[in-house]
Amino acid sequence: MNIKSIRAFAIDPSRAQKKHPAAYKRQDRQPAGPLDRYADYRSQRSLGGHPWKNAACIAEAEDGTRGFGMTNTGGPVLSIINDHFRPHLEGQNAMATERHFDLMMRLAAPYGMQGLPAMAISAVDLALWDLKGKLLQRPVYELLGGKQKDKIFCYATGFDLEWYLELGFKAVKLPMPYGPADGIEGLKKTEEMVVEARKTIGDEVELALDCWLALNVEYAVRLGEVLKPYNLKWIEDYLLPDDWDGFAEVRKRLPDQTLATGEHWYLPPAFAFAARRKLADIFQPDLLWAGGLTACVHIAHIAEANGLTVVPHGGMNWPYGQHLVSALPATTWGERSGGVSPRGVPLTETVALPGTAVIEDGFLAPSDAPGFGIDLADAWLEKVTV
Repeated sequence: MNIKSIRAFAIDPSRAQKKHPAAYKRQDRQPAGPLDRYADYRSQRSLGGHPWKNAACIAEAEDGTRGFGMTNTGGPVLSIINDHFRPHLEGQNAMATERHFDLMMRLAAPYGMQGLPAMAISAVDLALWDLKGKLLQRPVYELLGGKQKDKIFCYATGFDLEWYLELGFKAVKLPMPYGPADGIEGLKKTEEMVVEARKTIGDEVELALDCWLALNVEYAVRLGEVLKPYNLKWIEDYLLPDDWDGFAEVRKRLPDQTLATGEHWYLPPAFAFAARRKLADIFQPDLLWAGGLTACVHIAHIAEANGLTVVPHGGMNWPYGQHLVSALPATTWGERSGGVSPRGVPLTETVALPGTAVIEDGFLAPSDAPGFGIDLADAWLEKVTV
């Protein structure tokens, strides 16, 4: 069966949500970010966000079967897919996902494969895997070799820890509200936040910290030293993604702290580079950014071969990560991020993509429906297309 058409377009899945996820805020501060060195952006991370809607991709086979993929960044991604990738993919074998992934990387090579081109690759790759599963009438996790785990252990990211415990989560992650611009006071307030969290969740619930590109080497090391008594599961995403020497220095100076990163790394070669140099313990690729399912399968195998683990960024938010984590041994936990749900609102009320499995009592099992289990109804598409 060949690919009849590839089409990318802008969408806003929140238009179809019954309830929107809870906001990321602590004491009126948004989590820290890379722009915090500038006072106008400090504690207001969203001010530096891109202006584009999400990008969706539909891959349609000759028999009319459709696969659906997406990425969080539209705008120029739509042009990369529709103007550059599409002519090279239409008419090709719908099953040849490895070929198409490699082809798209090589098409993008002259203008750089990282960043936006990798996001374009992600949307197409996910659509093609969804299409393949639907054509074969098998869930994607079976195409990856079948379930390696019957259910996925999940953790929640955000500040409403009491609500996360009520939902059944046994692990949580706090976004970091402070950074180098906050100096010693920021370190003190972060320690106070972690102490408060430990009192809320106790010692039997895992606790991690997400620094989202906000720190430098000095501050990351000082933070790790301050928080050592509190048994953090990991410290995450602490440097700008291309600061390779910085990652090596933090690894050297915090030898006993588990380090996690890779949310803003793109495509397998970056992770292979990091694995060879033992820069982190846990890789966190985002399936919607890093090159799709094909890329993340490669990344998981790289991690496995180097004694590392993979916890995909936002992996439980969408069905794509659910199938990956279910099937591969190196993928150990699943993250529910984006604020989870407002207090009192069941997770079923915040589903953005129809057919997405929902976490129950801290665990998740992916859909058994063909492909990623996405219910691609025309009415839903009409509602979310912008």
